[in-house]
Amino acid sequence: MSSATAVSPMRAWQGFLHRHVGIRIAGLLALPMTWLILLYVLPLAMLFVSAFWTTDSFTGAVVRAFTLENFQRLFTDPAYITVALRTLGVAVAVTLLCLVLAVPIGFFMARVATARWQPLLVALMLTPLWASYLVKVYAWRVIFSPEGGVLASTLGFSPGFGWVAVVIVLTYLWLPYMILPVHVGMQNVPQSLLDASSDLGASSMRTFRQVLLPIVFPSLVAGSIFTFSLSLGDYITVQLVGGKAQMLGNVVYQSFSTDLPFAAAVASMTVLIMIGYLTAVRRTGALENL
Repeated sequence: MSSATAVSPMRAWQGFLHRHVGIRIAGLLALPMTWLILLYVLPLAMLFVSAFWTTDSFTGAVVRAFTLENFQRLFTDPAYITVALRTLGVAVAVTLLCLVLAVPIGFFMARVATARWQPLLVALMLTPLWASYLVKVYAWRVIFSPEGGVLASTLGFSPGFGWVAVVIVLTYLWLPYMILPVHVGMQNVPQSLLDASSDLGASSMRTFRQVLLPIVFPSLVAGSIFTFSLSLGDYITVQLVGGKAQMLGNVVYQSFSTDLPFAAAVASMTVLIMIGYLTAVRRTGALENL
């Protein structure tokens, strides 16, 4: 066979992939999809399945028999209903606080600060993420401590450990996850739209409300997904600064070693809440515009 007509195995394989687009796409997605299935989908499926099992009251062994006992207990016991509502309330409060803080900060970073200062402001905004989660929470524990804490020793007053401390600390922890998408959304708004609104006689506040915010709404939704989900599943912050307060994550942590199926049912509830939140967000059309 002459060199002109010889085809190397590599070129033959490349030609085969070029002719079969589906196989090429499957090859590209095989590794990440396998990773996703093994490390996320499969554990999540096992979580839901084990939520329908039960624990033998005498031996403490897990009985792999289908039962709705865990969910009946979860949805009928007033204590767990209260914990679920408080968890939802904390997640909503943290998300709203992050929105209130992130919008003016993101606006300043994207539309007011000069191009020279914008990279520095982004770096400063990301700086808290470089520190350890536990270090930051323990620092806030020192601040809120009613005995010898920073607030108590300097101002003579501290809210102490409780829900106020939990909301403030979680807001501090997750605020960068809200600022970053808001900043990017603000930055992508064409200046011509703002100039046109001003030329038509709209005030700065009206332009902000009716022109800028509707455009960056998908960015607000993206940030809220982070803050809501991270707050919903948190339990370490509640343990350190929440005092006697409890969230669903604490119930999972406390029940994991003694009643695994019930812990799985509680964890499933947080997943269902998040699915409901994403469904509600999807109906707004914001996810399609991200």
